[in-house]
Amino acid sequence: MSETNERITMAAVAKQAGVHTTTVSLALRNHPSLPDSTRRRLQALAEKMGYQPDPALRALVAWRRQSRPKKESPPLAYLTRWDAKLSWKRAPAHAEFFAGATSKARKLGYRLEHFWLGEPLLTPQRMSGILRARGITGVLIASYLPASDRPLDLDWSRFSAVKIDYFPRQPELHTVTNDQRAIMQLAVRRIIAAGYRRIGFVLPLWWDQCAERAWSAGFLAEQQAVAPEERIPIFGFSGIPEFESTVSRTGVELLSNDALAQWLKQYRPEVLIGHGRFVLPHLAAIGLAVPRDLAFVEMYLEPNGRAAGVRHNCARVGELAVEILAGQLQQYAWGIPPFPTTTLVEGTWFDGDTLPPRRAPAARAGRPAAGARTGGRSAGPKPSLPALS
Repeated sequence: MSETNERITMAAVAKQAGVHTTTVSLALRNHPSLPDSTRRRLQALAEKMGYQPDPALRALVAWRRQSRPKKESPPLAYLTRWDAKLSWKRAPAHAEFFAGATSKARKLGYRLEHFWLGEPLLTPQRMSGILRARGITGVLIASYLPASDRPLDLDWSRFSAVKIDYFPRQPELHTVTNDQRAIMQLAVRRIIAAGYRRIGFVLPLWWDQCAERAWSAGFLAEQQAVAPEERIPIFGFSGIPEFESTVSRTGVELLSNDALAQWLKQYRPEVLIGHGRFVLPHLAAIGLAVPRDLAFVEMYLEPNGRAAGVRHNCARVGELAVEILAGQLQQYAWGIPPFPTTTLVEGTWFDGDTLPPRRAPAARAGRPAAGARTGGRSAGPKPSLPALS
């Protein structure tokens, strides 16, 4: 460390090391043009001398780079792996991921190029070669089905990469995704605040799998806010819906009217949380109407949805993924990070007619009044479900 208050500059580090200032600059930015040994030596010397970058100067340099006229925006790769090249666009969340990423990339001076990893004979080695040939060093991995979960062995030493959602699990990269646990907790808290206690959750199990069980974790955590006798087990069902994949569903159980009717008859929920595309047609087939017979909260509220529920802000997920990737590229942070991070985007609650407020329950002796985090069966009318046989 310097014994004076004089600022240690890159020029001073370069003089001490006997190299050009440009070499020090490249070393401090982890530029791959320098040998690893040179980078490590100069970085260690800079730390020993007490060199610290000037944030204002760094911001000015970044602004100048962005302000320079470009003949063509540098490309970023957007890698997907669903059963068909563009089938992911049929899922609203994944279409929003891409839209958000495209918009942010344009604002930062990049452009997205889509690549489908399901192309015949497309090995990871060949994909690495294609990306290098096109001058691509930044990679976004998105819309990757769990059924395709196998290590993605690109030549990571040549790329910076960020994942949207959790798949593929390997390699472990910086990840941006929706905060499904917080989304579910928000929904349950809003339901309790509206005066309901017996809360049912109809959960597509593959959604829970894709989110590392965050959906069920959020629901089970918030069930602690109601009395034990009012807690209802999750109604989980398997299968892959048509709008997500065209994969064969032979032998795969889908949501059953009979099973759902039996569960409703046994547990008598006052309100259901679920995805309307899956749940509402089955409720109608059983003879139940929302909100006449029971209330309903949408776990994935689309932009034009009118139900009560949570919007996931998926476009923001795509934007943040590009922001993080751009930061990695500016720092020449190639390869698999030693300490990968996960950035979670929370949802936004919207009121709707499917969750009408109930009359506030009277406080029980020894329990908090309505709206508190624990206890209290609603004193409002019990759900008038038709006979389910």
